[in-house]
Amino acid sequence: MIAQGISGLMRPLLSGLNVRKIRFVSFCGVTEQHHAPAKQGSERRFSSTHKLQDAPGESRSADQVTVHFINRDGERLTATAKEGESLLEVVVNQNLAIDGFGACEGTLACSTCHLIFEKDTFQKLDAISDEELDMLDLAYGLTETSRLGCQVCLKKSMDGLTVRVPMDVSDIRRQLEVGKQSKQ
Repeated sequence: MIAQGISGLMRPLLSGLNVRKIRFVSFCGVTEQHHAPAKQGSERRFSSTHKLQDAPGESRSADQVTVHFINRDGERLTATAKEGESLLEVVVNQNLAIDGFGACEGTLACSTCHLIFEKDTFQKLDAISDEELDMLDLAYGLTETSRLGCQVCLKKSMDGLTVRVPMDVSDIRRQLEVGKQSKQ
């Protein structure tokens, strides 16, 4: 009986190459945990966050908000999201091609979801926390209207919002990737 219990515990470890545990923390509401198959060659580099699934029939157009992201290369990416989602969740759920965005998966431990808002929009956002200010101190290209995407939740009044992704990002994974390439 003990052997079966240990075997049951070891099975996920032995098949650990195809299953991993992913933790996504949203400061706009809910903390969720997912077990998902590992993906090979994901389109979004650097992130292991998977799309948060909606319950069938949960999405209603009345709760939809359109958001425009101006990417580093000037490309305009448009997404439709649910009211209450953070901007990080929008990028992840819509699989927007923003390299290095959301490395800490919304745990407020990095500044890779740094976004720049228009001044009038910035003034209407909810108050900024001390923890977010600490992380913004680490962000490249910081402006007076910078916020972290994991901390800004969409409201219906934000429909048509446009935010800009800064030119550079502070992401140690890029340095590690460059280091690996130079050793080869």
